Amino acid sequence: MTDIILFAAFPYMAVVLAIVGGVHRYRHDRFSYSSLSSQMLENSQLFWGSAPWHYGIIVILLAHVVALLVPGVWARVIAAPARLYTVEVVGFALALTALAGLCVLIVRRLTQPRVLAVTTIMDWVLLAVLLLQVALGFWVALAYRWGADWYVHTAVPWLFSLVRLDPQTQYVSSLPWVVKLHMINGFLVIGLFPFSRLVHLVAFPVWYLWRPYQ
Repeated sequence: MTDIILFAAFPYMAVVLAIVGGVHRYRHDRFSYSSLSSQMLENSQLFWGSAPWHYGIIVILLAHVVALLVPGVWARVIAAPARLYTVEVVGFALALTALAGLCVLIVRRLTQPRVLAVTTIMDWVLLAVLLLQVALGFWVALAYRWGADWYVHTAVPWLFSLVRLDPQTQYVSSLPWVVKLHMINGFLVIGLFPFSRLVHLVAFPVWYLWRPYQ
């Protein structure tokens, strides 16, 4: 029953919340549809935190997406032990980089009075959830080796079953609790999406193309 709630019901709840909440925020508070950057308040620590965080997490997410969309190709790529070792080492290094960058961003908000003054409760919630997610990913990479391989045979078919509206929780039910928590927390991030700064990911300023000259 617990697996059904966590791996069949909760993912749909998170996605629906993200879509409905995102549309509502865009329609009623469009000005906040940005990263609400604090760069003007402090720039040095922001650079040393933001750069490793973004570079690390973006590449990791891309690897997850590629393995999800083309699992057959991904499986052939990591079939050779040397390539699998390389992917594992690079992934471990990127996770460590992202974790270090996020820690710098958290310390920055705690130690810079002007940045702290504009930090909301949702900012702290998001930072805590992201820190947990990256720390769990780092833990999984360290304690449960060859995740690039078993991810294709567990998380990928489970996610595809969700897309087909036919959740198959047996693919993930036997995984270690750390891996399960990492998966569930990922959907929690999606659920928080419309209520946080993450909305800037879908707010690419396309309208700049026809905006009047300033």
